[in-house]
Formats: sequence, C-alpha cells, structure tokens
Amino acid sequence: MTRKFVCNRADVPANGMRECDADGDLKVLVANAGNEYFACQAVCPHQDVALCEGLYDGAVLTCHQHLWQWDIRTGAPIGLAEAPLECYKVEVDNDSIFIVSPGTLDVGELFTGVAEKTLAEINALAKREEFPQGGTLYNISDPADDFFVLESGRVEFLIGRDDRTSPAGFMLRKGEVFGWAALLDSQPLRIAKATCLERSTLLRINGKQALKVLEADPASGYIVMRRLSSLIARYLAPSGAK
Repeated sequence: MTRKFVCNRADVPANGMRECDADGDLKVLVANAGNEYFACQAVCPHQDVALCEGLYDGAVLTCHQHLWQWDIRTGAPIGLAEAPLECYKVEVDNDSIFIVSPGTLDVGELFTGVAEKTLAEINALAKREEFPQGGTLYNISDPADDFFVLESGRVEFLIGRDDRTSPAGFMLRKGEVFGWAALLDSQPLRIAKATCLERSTLLRINGKQALKVLEADPASGYIVMRRLSSLIARYLAPSGAK
C-alpha cells in the first residue's frame, strides 16, 4: 500500500469536488460530503470524460457526457452506469488529504479473496514493465508464457487471424488480468494482439510459476480458476449476449 498526498482540505469546496494530482503521477477526483472526503478515479470508465466536469450532489456523482452515475462513497454504479469507479481510501492529517492506494493485485477481481501468503508469493513473481504509446505487448500466435496485470494506462486488443482481425470491444481497469492463455494448459499460443493506447505500466507474471503457487494452496487456486473461467466467458461472449 502507498500513501500519497493529494491536496489540502481548503482546496475542495464544501459538498463539492476537485480533480487533483496525487504526488504528480496519478489524477484523482476528491469530493467532500459534510465532514468526510472521498477519492476516486478522475475519468469516466466509459469514454475517458473528466468527471470533474460532471454533476455532484454530495452523494451521487454524474458524468455529464452520457449520464452514468455512481455512489461517491463506494464507487458503485447507479442507473445507466455499467462499470464501477476505482476508489481510494482517504486519510486526513490536519489540513492535508492523502489517498492510500492498494497494490495492483489487491484491486483485481481475479485475485480477490486469495490467501494473503499466496497473494504475496504471486506478487513476488511480478516484474513491473513500462510500455510507450503504441507499444505491442504480444501478437497473435506468440507463445503464451506470461500473463499481465494492468497497473496504469490503456490496452487495446485485436482478435482474429491474418487480415481478418477486429477490436475485442472492451477496456480494462487497474488490477485486471489479460493474457489469460498463460494460465491455461490447452492454449499455448496467443489468440489476440495487445497494444498500448497510451503509456502504460503493467505487471508481467510467468503463468507456470503462478500455477505452481496456486497448486500449493488448493483453496486459493480454486477461487482463481473459477474467476478466470467467468472472466473468459464474459469478455469473449458475443456482443449483446448475457
């Protein structure tokens, strides 16, 4: 976990909000509600619209572009919104506001509920890498040795063969896993091309080494494999399928 200074209390209007830089490397939206402060990602997960330009009534945040809404306390979607907001724990120290940012694996759906010791061992396998805008992580038919966890940035996926490729149609959030084939014995090659749409930071983890860690903790391994099957079904389902 990392504690980062965001702003002073006086910088945030009463029952209002303000976009801030957390130590210069992370943009967050800080909102006030009475004597409490909340922090979440600064852009809408739909189309990267700045949420500080939206509406806020002290409890519900509304993106002005397509009227997606969220509970400011939890980031839970309301009404039309199809994705939650990434929220941060807030600590107020005198007049200063800090956020406590969890580790990348801690916020990912795939590893939620995994035993602390097992999660620490998988974290130890991770290699942090940075890629420029336009950088290719892997191509179709490349060996599927590693999987990735998105720490920051955006990644686009193309699925298909030869010149018959098409966008996969989904966007990942911090903590989400891709390159799943590295965790599947029956899929030794990549079925998609992954390219960074902007400068991105990722964790690279060897699939076979991660599987050995999970095999030593069957309960955690079961959780991860069950969630992995759900993620694959969700992302590869035909458009419009439930």
